[in-house]
Amino acid sequence: MKTRRMWYIAGSVVLAVCAVTVWRLTGRAEKVEYRFEKVDRGDVSITISATGTLSAVTTVQVGSQVSGTIAKLYADFNSVVKKGQLLAQLDPTFLQASVNEARANLDRARAQVDDAQRTMTRTSGLFEKELVSHADMDAATTALQTTRAGFKQAQAALERAEVNLRYATILAPISGVVISRNVDVGQTVAASLSAPTLFTIANDLRRMQVQASVDEADIGNVTIGQDVTFRVDAFPEREFHGAVSQVRLAPVVTQNVVTYSVIIDVNNFDLRLMPGMTATVAIEVASREGVLRVPVQATRFTPPDVPRETVSPPPAGAGQGAAGTDSARTGDRAQGERRPMRRGGRPDGGAPAAMQSGTGGRPPSARRVMNASRVWILEDGKPKPVTVTRGLQNTRYVEILESDLKEGDEVIIGASGGPQQASGSQAQQNPFQPRMGGGPGRRGGL
Repeated sequence: MKTRRMWYIAGSVVLAVCAVTVWRLTGRAEKVEYRFEKVDRGDVSITISATGTLSAVTTVQVGSQVSGTIAKLYADFNSVVKKGQLLAQLDPTFLQASVNEARANLDRARAQVDDAQRTMTRTSGLFEKELVSHADMDAATTALQTTRAGFKQAQAALERAEVNLRYATILAPISGVVISRNVDVGQTVAASLSAPTLFTIANDLRRMQVQASVDEADIGNVTIGQDVTFRVDAFPEREFHGAVSQVRLAPVVTQNVVTYSVIIDVNNFDLRLMPGMTATVAIEVASREGVLRVPVQATRFTPPDVPRETVSPPPAGAGQGAAGTDSARTGDRAQGERRPMRRGGRPDGGAPAAMQSGTGGRPPSARRVMNASRVWILEDGKPKPVTVTRGLQNTRYVEILESDLKEGDEVIIGASGGPQQASGSQAQQNPFQPRMGGGPGRRGGL
């Protein structure tokens, strides 16, 4: 049994040695193939993504202050109406009866006033002749005042009944388009504690707005006047434009997530956009036009055949040169001197305005300037690092403020083959190599 066990152990060791040998030979023999992208000039912008809902700038819900049955409808969906135009008519039967009753009560009150006035006149004459007492005179005066008050009360009741009768005629409060009709002929409208909505009118669909919900982490970068682009599902290939007009202060808390409403004005002259559409919004918080740029992958790439510890990022503010730091330029920057960029800046060679004035004038999220990094080019068949100073960076491109690169140069963005030590990923490990204590997945100790 011991001899068989020893043979098993010896065989396992031989297989392990063979596997390691094959793994090393295969990894070293495979040729590295690089992927390139050209350095070009273009726009680099930083945007905030959000979602929102389209609506008209002014939307009015038309209701009824009185109860009744819908007798006639004069407007339907998509009807264009003018202010004061007749929209619907309630059955006025009961309301007209109330008006008639109020008028009868007013006539009775008027007759009572006349009777009390005549009694007052007669009692006053008798009082002057000392034929009636002061009590009779006071009673006649009180009766006259009471009937006059009753007359005014009857007048108010008549006015209220006439107003209710006028409310049976539903008129358009604004000019616009009827986007919703909630009643039909014969339907009973009951106005008790709240006025039921009969129609919804949008003032002018040529001017609309998007109410976007922006996360609290991004709301600090949103200011009035910023350019906005958005898309809707109805026109997926078309890009619409707008501008931020209002940032509302009231927070909206949904499942412990705080958002703020941002109002975006939109022109809709062709009437393609409709109320209620969901818009995917991109708010531009920083932008550079016509700058030298490289793909983001180029700044994250590490050659697979170069040890990672030898390509650590250069210190911030590093100068130009393919390898190393320009000590003279670094010393000048340490003293606060700003020199114009040789490449990647304005066509006249000067530095951008935001760079000349520090970070002033830039949104907080755009203050990713003056960060040194390295990209790699292929020279004599071997990767060569080039130090660059990054400006704005989005998910696709990085603005190059200072570098020896020029437009048209090719930078490495990836590689295949070799030891498979790609940028941003962990180097391949020998599966038969024992792990050191304290690594991931171990609880510590042996």
